[in-house]
Amino acid sequence: MRILVTGSAGFIGFHLSRLLLAEGHAVTGLDGFSDYYDVGLKRARHAELARHPGFEAIEGRIETPGLLRALMARTAPEIVVHLAAQAGVRYSLENPQAYADANLMGSFQLLEAVRAHPVRHLLLASTSSAYGGNTELPFRETDQAVSPLTLYAASKLAMEAMAHSYSHLFAIPTTAFRFFTVYGPWGRPDMALFLFTGKILAGEPIEVFSGGSAERDFTYVTDLVDAIRRLADVPPPLPGTGAPVGACDTLSSSAPYRLVNIGGGRPVRLDAMIAALEAALGRRVERILKPLPPGDVARTHASTELLQALIGRVPETPIATGIPAFVDWYRGYYGV
Repeated sequence: MRILVTGSAGFIGFHLSRLLLAEGHAVTGLDGFSDYYDVGLKRARHAELARHPGFEAIEGRIETPGLLRALMARTAPEIVVHLAAQAGVRYSLENPQAYADANLMGSFQLLEAVRAHPVRHLLLASTSSAYGGNTELPFRETDQAVSPLTLYAASKLAMEAMAHSYSHLFAIPTTAFRFFTVYGPWGRPDMALFLFTGKILAGEPIEVFSGGSAERDFTYVTDLVDAIRRLADVPPPLPGTGAPVGACDTLSSSAPYRLVNIGGGRPVRLDAMIAALEAALGRRVERILKPLPPGDVARTHASTELLQALIGRVPETPIATGIPAFVDWYRGYYGV
C-alpha cells in the first residue's frame, strides 16, 4: 500500500513508519521538524527510516496552505495516518499559538487534502487528555468529553469534531484514536520517563507530582503502533452498511467515523514507574514532591473493550519489560 504518515520524525510516527516499511509498504513521511524538542533526535529518526528504499521524506509544516493537497495529488496515498501535532499538556500554557497553528489549522489543511484526494481510510491521533475533567473510570469512548482542561486537549477535541463533519459530508472512512501515555525507545524528551532518566544518570533529584500517587495508563510504543496498523485494516462502514461491534462501539450513525482508545487498561502509579526506572538504571534518586500542575489529571485509565473487539488484542507490554528497553536505548543513543 501507499501510506502517508504526517509527523513521521516524531516518536510515534517514526515507530509506525518503521513498522509499515518492514511490511513492505511505500511510506511518504511528512514532518516540520519543529524545535519543541531536540531537532537532532527527530533527524536521527528520519535517518533511520531513510535506510529503507520505500521511504520518502518530505519536510514541511502541515498548516502550510496547499502543501498537503499537492503532496497527496502527487503520491496518491491509499491510507493517511495523521500524527503531526503540537504535543504537550504544559507547553500549551506557554505557547498556545503553536496548538492553534498545528492542531487546528494543520488538521484543517489535512482534511481539505483528503477531501480533494479521497483515501481508503483516514486515521487521526487524538489524546487521553480529551477526557479532561471526567471522573468516571475507566475512560470509555462513549463518555461525554466536554470539559477539556488545557488548550492541547481542546484542540484535539476540535480536530475530532472537524474530522467527523468531513467524514459525514464527504464519506471519508475515518478513525480517531486517543493515546494513553506512550513510552519506549526513541521517546520524547519532554516526557517524564525521558526526563527522569537523564536526571538520575546525572545524579540530580527529580520532581514528583502528587506525591507519586498519580496514575497513568502507560502504553509501550510498539504495542501502540501495532494497534494503529491493525486499525488501518478496519475502516468504519458507511451509515446503514455495517453494524456496530457491540454496545461499546462509537460508530457514528451519520458518518463512516469511529473513536477508539489505545491503551493497556492497567494504570500504574508514578512511584511504581520510578521504582522500575531505578531498578533498570541500578541507581536511587532523590524525590522532590510537588502538587499536580494546572491541567494535569490524577489518573488515566483506558477502557480497551472497543479496541479488543476491533483488532482482537490490546497493548500488553508491562513496565517491567518496557522501561528496561527504554533505558537500553537511552544509554546506547547518548553513550551513558
